[in-house]
Amino acid sequence: MMKCLTVVNQIGVGVVEAKQAKCVERRATTMMAMVSMRDRSKNRKPLQKGRSLSIEAIQTVQALKRASKNSHSSLQQAFTANFRRLLKSDMIAVLRELLRQNQCLLALQVFEDMKKEEWYSPKLSLYAEIVAALGSNGMLEQVHELIVELKAETTVTPDLQGFNALMESLMSLNLTGLAVECYYLMKSISCDPDKLSFKILIDGLTSNGEMELSEVIQKDAREYYGPFWDLSEEEEAEMSYGSTW
Repeated sequence: MMKCLTVVNQIGVGVVEAKQAKCVERRATTMMAMVSMRDRSKNRKPLQKGRSLSIEAIQTVQALKRASKNSHSSLQQAFTANFRRLLKSDMIAVLRELLRQNQCLLALQVFEDMKKEEWYSPKLSLYAEIVAALGSNGMLEQVHELIVELKAETTVTPDLQGFNALMESLMSLNLTGLAVECYYLMKSISCDPDKLSFKILIDGLTSNGEMELSEVIQKDAREYYGPFWDLSEEEEAEMSYGSTW
């Protein structure tokens, strides 16, 4: 009887150990799958907080990506059947999602198609996003073409924050000449630069060793804000208090 109980106990322990081994194996397989998924998406930027895509936008992104791998006619059919039926907000969402996925060539085609819409007008913050994505993918020639096209636009609005974002994107790529061109475009449409505008330009030019051009921009800054243009509001206040005596 004791032998039988011993055998039964051994069998029970063996079953438990086998179940535990299978559980460990399943966990290991799951972890490997998760690591693999992370590896595939490690170069993809996360969605911005609060941003979500509609079902129509997701389907359009998928359709455009599939079609782009085939013929030009297939891609045009996808634009007609999917993209051009979207609302304005979804069109912009599709563009941003393609940029996020580093599908830059396809994103540029989407952008060109957007320009044909009646509601389209240049949005500088969107230009800044496109420049940043193109630059991170080494497409500097396309960045130059984009700025040339922007300068040719006749409906650019005086958007100070948009200009600052665009100049910052260009300076981060060491495209100082294009950033300065945007500065003069900004002034040509009566959009007065603020202190941040000058800081972006002067810091970028100085770090790039372009001291003569930096001095030109600093002269402009002094004309707008006086000799202490580069100080923070707190520092300006301290200097003002210190000079009252």
